[in-house]
Amino acid sequence: MSSLGPAEPPVSRAPSRSPARSPALSPAPSPSRWGGERLRNASNTGADLGAVQDTQLRSVDMNHVIKLLEDSDSKDLEKEQLNTLKKVVKRFENGLPLKDLAQIIEILNLCAEKVNEQETFIEPLCELIKLCGLPFQKKKLSDEASYSVAVSKSIAQLGYLMRVPSSQVRIQICKCVVSFYKTELPRKLLSGYQPTSANYKIQMAELGGLAETLVFSLALVENQLTEKLWVLKALQHLSTSEVNCRLMMKAQAASRLCLYLNGADPSGQLVFRSSEILWNLLENTSKEEVVNQLSSLECVHALKEVFVDLLMHGSRQYDRQLRNDLLVIATLLAENPAAPMIESGFTKLLVVLATFTEVKIPNPLVKGLKLTYSYEDFELKKLLFNVIGVLSKDPCAIQLSLFLFVLTLQLLSENDVMPALLYYVKPNQKPGFYDWSAAHYEELQLHAIAILASVAPLLLDKYLSYQANTLLLVFLEWCIGQDPFFGEGNSFHGTGGRGNKLAQMRYSLRVLRSVVSLYDDAVNLNLCDQGAVSQLLDILKYAANKSKEKEDAILLEIQADTLFLLSALCENDFHRKELFSYEGVDILIPFIQMDPKKLYSGLGHNHLLFSALDCLWSCVIGCYIAEDYFLEEQGIFLLLDLLALKQKNLYNIILGILVEFCDNSKTILYISTWRGEKDQTAANLLIQLWRQEELELGVKSDRYGRIVDMKRPIASSFQKQQEVIPMPTHCPSFAIMEISENIRAKIYALLCKLGFENLPGLSAQDFVTLAIIQHYIDFKVGEVWSELCAEVKEEFRPVASDEEALRFISEASENTGRMVAALQTEVLERQHHQEIQEEEKTYAKIQAIPKQRQVVNKSWKNFLTRTSNYEALKKAKRLQEKSIEASRSKLKTQNGAVHSTDIKGLGTTIGSGRLVTVESTPPQLIGGTLA
Repeated sequence: MSSLGPAEPPVSRAPSRSPARSPALSPAPSPSRWGGERLRNASNTGADLGAVQDTQLRSVDMNHVIKLLEDSDSKDLEKEQLNTLKKVVKRFENGLPLKDLAQIIEILNLCAEKVNEQETFIEPLCELIKLCGLPFQKKKLSDEASYSVAVSKSIAQLGYLMRVPSSQVRIQICKCVVSFYKTELPRKLLSGYQPTSANYKIQMAELGGLAETLVFSLALVENQLTEKLWVLKALQHLSTSEVNCRLMMKAQAASRLCLYLNGADPSGQLVFRSSEILWNLLENTSKEEVVNQLSSLECVHALKEVFVDLLMHGSRQYDRQLRNDLLVIATLLAENPAAPMIESGFTKLLVVLATFTEVKIPNPLVKGLKLTYSYEDFELKKLLFNVIGVLSKDPCAIQLSLFLFVLTLQLLSENDVMPALLYYVKPNQKPGFYDWSAAHYEELQLHAIAILASVAPLLLDKYLSYQANTLLLVFLEWCIGQDPFFGEGNSFHGTGGRGNKLAQMRYSLRVLRSVVSLYDDAVNLNLCDQGAVSQLLDILKYAANKSKEKEDAILLEIQADTLFLLSALCENDFHRKELFSYEGVDILIPFIQMDPKKLYSGLGHNHLLFSALDCLWSCVIGCYIAEDYFLEEQGIFLLLDLLALKQKNLYNIILGILVEFCDNSKTILYISTWRGEKDQTAANLLIQLWRQEELELGVKSDRYGRIVDMKRPIASSFQKQQEVIPMPTHCPSFAIMEISENIRAKIYALLCKLGFENLPGLSAQDFVTLAIIQHYIDFKVGEVWSELCAEVKEEFRPVASDEEALRFISEASENTGRMVAALQTEVLERQHHQEIQEEEKTYAKIQAIPKQRQVVNKSWKNFLTRTSNYEALKKAKRLQEKSIEASRSKLKTQNGAVHSTDIKGLGTTIGSGRLVTVESTPPQLIGGTLA
């Protein structure tokens, strides 16, 4: 028999959980009659007989042994059978060859059948099982693969031997399984053999399904603690394999083990080994499947009892670690709406445990409980906070029934969860000697505030009654203050918070975001009455300045959350928009000017830009002071620059903002004045976006952009595929719903504000598209009438007058389409005619080039003639003088001096140089004509 021995380290588990040590089983050797007889025989044998005996042992006939054991169980044969078994054990004391393993297993089964009536076979059976724990022997490298099927079946037979009603046999089987995971080489190898690989037995155990068999065997040892502990130890080793874990789950291992948790066991090994196996099952198989097996009322009760026992009476570090491991399993159960956590009272216990150290309200559930400031209790506190976070999840996300959700809220409300979490919303103070360390307190504080963001929207009345808004605003003021504080930043929630208060600011803003997003008037009014708008602007400036030093995801998130809070608070409130106006616009402008390359950085600039645009829409539009200041700061130009980047995800919000801004009469001038790259105008940009949108929607048009379908000119391909479905009067039709799903309506609204006439910078193709845009509403009305006609004809037969009216309406819609198509054709023809004229002008210029060259050549020849022939020069001179004389006025100036314009002695016919002769006016004319 085996007894409880000294502790041994458990099988390693996931690094995320703290290591533990527990008492373990250690076999104590006990003398046996059969073994003692063998030792006495060995001692009486002389050295001179050793070689002879070895020869006899080597010649053991396995078939003879099997036949001998199959004979009747007479007393005369029993001694011979035992002696033969002793020879078999001696023959294979250094390991079993793979080729003999099947026969050895057959011998084991024969011995197991005899044990029921002859207990003398227990000892040789155990010795033979012990041989299976030694490394198997192989002759060739290929033997492992060749004998794999036989070996896997043989190892599976070991599990079936658990049926033998002998504690010694069952324990030896478990020891044999445990030995699979020890890599001890045999002291002596058989001649011509070598041991199999270290993991060979483990792989064969997986192939043979040994783990599943051992799980079923738990029912056989349910009332034998020692045997049960050995089975659990074997399963603990087997559960390190994913394959074995799947086999164990088929045998309902999770529920079986959980039911054994609260069994009597002074050593504590039962809880330890069972929890270790459960953890391995969670890590190596489907977590949902394990949780489903644990979700019965009996399992939850057992888990609760063990947890409470360890919580109240566990004094060792090992007990506290085990308690925390069980709490993690309980948290996984709390996430399953099918688990009866509330019915069993486990949920209430966990909520009370999470809050009793902060609220200091006596509760019988935790009477006498004292938590220390050890690392294990720190982990317990975090796990309890995590349970509250699980309980406060969206009921739709976890498919929780309304009744259970109401019960959960009642538990959170009645057990002071809100004040317990708000206890941490205060500036960090230096912990005392008997308090948490600075790093531990900061981690708990951040965790509590993070959980508060989930709980606050559910307990809004409690949130307001405990002045949570005030506490958070004071805490945020401390976050941007100059008080010396150096965050540790060690935890998950402390990411980015080392040496600063950014982590505290980040999670406090998350809490405000969670309650403000409810758009509850009482919450928002309470915030604004305390100056939240001005304080949020200060936070935004602080974070923006920090981003200039070093930009990271935490700062971007803080800025985005702050912008969202401002949007939610200022929307539909003129006074709050005035508070935002000048300072807020100055802060928003840099966000809109963001470098487009940053949108692909992955840090969150996209989210930040959307938040800034949303803030612009909510906080500026509707307040003329803020609008005018935004226009003066050239904000419209920035929006159009952003739109010109053609980021599809920005189209809707930017166009929406521009449409809203157009209610301000000054906006139209700014939009008309804007010029983009290559002198692009706003109208051209909007028309390009329209064409791009219609291309993606699959709207049919010819290669010139003209209308093709006169009945439904702007219907998308998806819209045309929809069948006629009669809709109630309060439900919008597909043609109406489609308006909000693309940007065409916003482009139409903007161009209506700009006007459809005298738009600069448009090409003929743009005018073709513009004709469609101008009649967008007419086409939409036609689509709605088309749907209406189809619905009516689907269900009714209209009377003649109604049918005539519907036909007239349809024809009117088609006529609009034809008229637009004709206008488009006219535009294209006019453009074609203009292109022909320009082509003719260009061709005329090309034709004039040779003539011009002839004139230049003739002039050059004349020049050369004049320079080489003096007579030709004189002739040219006479012609020149004659021409000059002919060009002079024929009227004579009376009493006026006549100045000659000829230069005497000039012998050229080209233009004169810069020679001017000034003649004085005769004295007799002074005072005369000039006067």
